[in-house]
Amino acid sequence: MHINLPFLAAGLVLSLTTTNAEAVLTPYTSAGQSLVYSSVSDVTWTGDANLLGAMEASSPNLVSTIINAIGSVTDTSNAYDIPANSGSHALSTADFGANGRVNWFGAQAFVSYLNTIIYAGSNQWALPTAGANPQLSYNQTDNQFGQLYYNELNKLAPSYPGYGGPFGIFGDGRWGTAGPAGPFSNAQSSAYWSVTEVAPNPSLAWIFFTYDGYLDRYFKNDENLQFFAWAVSPGQVSAVPIPEAVWLMGSGLLGLLSLKRRGHAG
Repeated sequence: MHINLPFLAAGLVLSLTTTNAEAVLTPYTSAGQSLVYSSVSDVTWTGDANLLGAMEASSPNLVSTIINAIGSVTDTSNAYDIPANSGSHALSTADFGANGRVNWFGAQAFVSYLNTIIYAGSNQWALPTAGANPQLSYNQTDNQFGQLYYNELNKLAPSYPGYGGPFGIFGDGRWGTAGPAGPFSNAQSSAYWSVTEVAPNPSLAWIFFTYDGYLDRYFKNDENLQFFAWAVSPGQVSAVPIPEAVWLMGSGLLGLLSLKRRGHAG
């Protein structure tokens, strides 16, 4: 049986392209960093759902680096500003907790820091939005967290409050656990900050509970209960190609191997 190799190759390419076009979450790497593109929200998420915690673990001075690089976070004037009602919050170590936990100002500072280092080739990182009309409820999919949780990871809202049951980002109804979720690593069954302030009271910001899919709101600057930060970038971040110097080095090594083989053959 004769196989038309060019035709077969074209078919494989078409198949892969079709599969990728239909994919809801597409994991890939850029500049050596793990990313996941969402075709529903048309945003790119960091592949590590607790990237700040991972970066802190590998760089003990990261919080000081972020504070020195960013300095302050602007917001709608409120009592939690430093100075109060100034529309600006001077960052301090109190904005950062353990294992990637932060208040809203720490979360904002973290995504701003990702932009200063052009993380994975993007300088447009931000916290996810809570939608145009956020409400205190389950099953809201007009915001980026809701779309990811309900439409892309196919998670459920609980039919009753409390632990247990087939809901939550891990489908086990447990609070405070961590692990992989779909193509993501380090997902937290907890709560994540959104960028969206609460319009009637800018002392609060919207949070999304990955524990049960509930959209809620919380004080921006409560040091006793901090949450996590998960960054998104608009559209699909273009994969950063391997630097030319690396290609040249690789070409040189291949050339040397080729000469060595010829020498043995001779």
